[in-house]
Amino acid sequence: MSKGLLIVVSGPSGAGKGTICAEYCKRHPEVFLSVSATTRSPRPGEQDGVHYFFYSKEEFKGMIENNELLEWAQYCENFYGTPKKYVEQALNEGRDVILEIEVQGALNVQSRFAGGTYVFVLPPDPDVLADRLRGRQTETEEVVQKRLSRAMEELPLMSHYDYVLENDQLEEAVNDLERIVRAEKMSRPRRIEDLEQIWKIKE
Repeated sequence: MSKGLLIVVSGPSGAGKGTICAEYCKRHPEVFLSVSATTRSPRPGEQDGVHYFFYSKEEFKGMIENNELLEWAQYCENFYGTPKKYVEQALNEGRDVILEIEVQGALNVQSRFAGGTYVFVLPPDPDVLADRLRGRQTETEEVVQKRLSRAMEELPLMSHYDYVLENDQLEEAVNDLERIVRAEKMSRPRRIEDLEQIWKIKE
């Protein structure tokens, strides 16, 4: 059985990456959407174990020390990370896995994991990003400004990604993510082992 495809989706806070991934998984319930761990406080409506695993900073640091995270990063004074065992188990079962994580975390995964597909999500322009951040009404203007400043720092890092996905209209953005996954599954590196066996290809 072939291993599943690891799809890493990231981009600036407010780009809409979480909404895209959630909608993609509604269309494809067989896909495993990895739940991240964080030390930030839950936003209204967020549930522990569904949207995030919520930990204290002491608990999170213990997970780092015990090598229980595929990646982790500190962002705007909070820690974020990906519990390793669930991701590895799903991939080994042949299931595709989506990681919706911060840019720093995505680069950490890239340095440790061979063969993933990396997608950078952007809104149409900076004004839209600012409107989305303020529209949450969950953060102070000071935090919004920090996130906007961080977004400008992250933009040059899109050069490390395989694809850039513009999130203007949600449905079209999800369609684009479907196209990306379909293309990756048809790529020669993903297919060559099976094709060699079927067609008896020799070097």
